[in-house]
Amino acid sequence: MTTLRRLREAPRHLLVCERSNFSHHKSRHRHLVEAHYHNYRVSFLIPECGILPKELKSLVMETGPYYSVKNLPLHELITHEFINTFVRKGSCYALTFNTNIDEDNTVGLLPNGKLILSLDKDTYEETGLQGHPSQYSGRKIRKFIVSIDLMDSSFMLESKKYKRICWSFKEKKPLKFDFLLAWHSTGATDSTMMSYFSKYQIQKHQPKVELSTVNDLQCPVLQSSELKGEPESSCGAPELFEWLGAVFCNADLNNEPNNFVSTYCCPQPSTVVARACLCTITGLILPEKICVLLERLCHYFDEPKLAPWITLSVQGFADSPVSWRENEHDFHKGGEHMYNFVIFNNQDYWLQMAVGTLDDCPP
Repeated sequence: MTTLRRLREAPRHLLVCERSNFSHHKSRHRHLVEAHYHNYRVSFLIPECGILPKELKSLVMETGPYYSVKNLPLHELITHEFINTFVRKGSCYALTFNTNIDEDNTVGLLPNGKLILSLDKDTYEETGLQGHPSQYSGRKIRKFIVSIDLMDSSFMLESKKYKRICWSFKEKKPLKFDFLLAWHSTGATDSTMMSYFSKYQIQKHQPKVELSTVNDLQCPVLQSSELKGEPESSCGAPELFEWLGAVFCNADLNNEPNNFVSTYCCPQPSTVVARACLCTITGLILPEKICVLLERLCHYFDEPKLAPWITLSVQGFADSPVSWRENEHDFHKGGEHMYNFVIFNNQDYWLQMAVGTLDDCPP
């Protein structure tokens, strides 16, 4: 019976909702965007809009590039040439792909210069590096977390610390991974990273952009001042979050009796909009690009619009070793770590942050 009860238990998910205004001096919208490093998908929904404005469409097409490098030795990310070229002269992001955070060794490079390694027990012991057990290990420790600060003043070319880590990655336990890489720097050219890793299998990518128009979309009624919603007056943030998931999945919202795929229906009260513009961007998308997109969406209401609100949703890589900042991330059943902005025409906003079963509370 205990086993059966455990199987019936739904995995815990955490949703944090808050309300503010973009012009408020204590608004932390930019900080939250900048601290969510490894972003896989960005989607925004604009009700009462059939064609995306030209300026917004141009911005969407400029969210790249990023790069993939196959079989890249890990020691390449700790050379002083790499650090001085990319880490110290901008924001450099790297993330292993084709790896599972709960099973494999994974690595992430953060824009603050921290190299985060999530290693299985055998690999951790073979490297000889100092780290700590994963907070998700339970009684039997299966993963260890190692953090290397590439910007640390003690991480100098002739220091013992640097030589020991180089020896570990080059000789004691050479590690190779497939990496996704991106670099944001003022005045940087796209060819810099291509030429730097030219002796490896490197490819340049542009994020995939999908634009669609949703007709006769049933939307929940929202009031910017009512985060929790009011009965028969407006819907709350959790209801909207669930509705957005259904819209992004192209689910049927009619709850028809003969529909055996989805019985979901739009929360009430609701209204039907003739059309809505849905844009989805997929790839390695940098926080700096998302900040620019968020600012552009805020200016959407500079001229009168029929839409009372628009949304911007960001989903992180399920197998990233971190969620926000350096908070450890794990997969468990879904690997969720995401956030959503509801932008109102009076510059109020709702911010919703969600994580999966094992993650810490969002910041």
